[in-house]
Amino acid sequence: MRKPFVAGNWKMNTDSHSSVELVECIAKDSVGAAGNKVTVAVCPPFVYLGAVANALRSSNIAVGAQDMYFESKGAFTGEISTSMLKDVGCTYVLCGHSERRHVIGETDELINKKVAAAISGGLLPILCVGELLAEREASQTEQVVTRQMKKGLAGLGDEKVLAVTVAYEPVWAIGTGRTATPQQAQQVHDFIRKLLAEMYNDKAAQQIRILYGGSVKPDSAADLMRQRDIDGLLVGGASLNADDFLAIIEAAV
Repeated sequence: MRKPFVAGNWKMNTDSHSSVELVECIAKDSVGAAGNKVTVAVCPPFVYLGAVANALRSSNIAVGAQDMYFESKGAFTGEISTSMLKDVGCTYVLCGHSERRHVIGETDELINKKVAAAISGGLLPILCVGELLAEREASQTEQVVTRQMKKGLAGLGDEKVLAVTVAYEPVWAIGTGRTATPQQAQQVHDFIRKLLAEMYNDKAAQQIRILYGGSVKPDSAADLMRQRDIDGLLVGGASLNADDFLAIIEAAV
């Protein structure tokens, strides 16, 4: 049985005060709300990672980074290494989030280097995949997801891939006012799990958690979590409100 996983991606939001205040509110109520039944993580901006991790020291909430670089150190101005992230208390790291792909311009090959470096550096990568609206309308969802999965996981053997969490985020359903139905989400999650079985084996496919991320809200979380292959949720804007995020965690139990 795969343990549900809810991760909050704060993106470029909060400040030094509100970031700590937010996790203190979440930590105060999440133990009673979900206990150890749900893996919970928050992904603040880099500059607040240390303060947030410190505020969560006695909680069951993990900290993740929104990105990282694949080199361990050196002349890479503005970049962050796995050892730096671990040093400030990170457990998880997002790799290939849609905004990194489509706003910043990251390639599948770069994302693959980050996934591999995260695992080698002792972090647990969350590989994000998903299609644009034009790609969905052209019936290219499976083609796009297959490319992103195969290139993103290239070179990872049966053992290392178990460190990966996959997050399916249809780009057309993020901040656009459009939403994927639970059935649409399940269809792609089922495809991803079958693809993992083809790439690796059935056992690995059944162990790897696949999250859904596409404008998740408290009122949609429960229906999404009822789907057989949706193991958790990657939450954007709703993770910036403690009550909304706690409601989503509750829905994942």
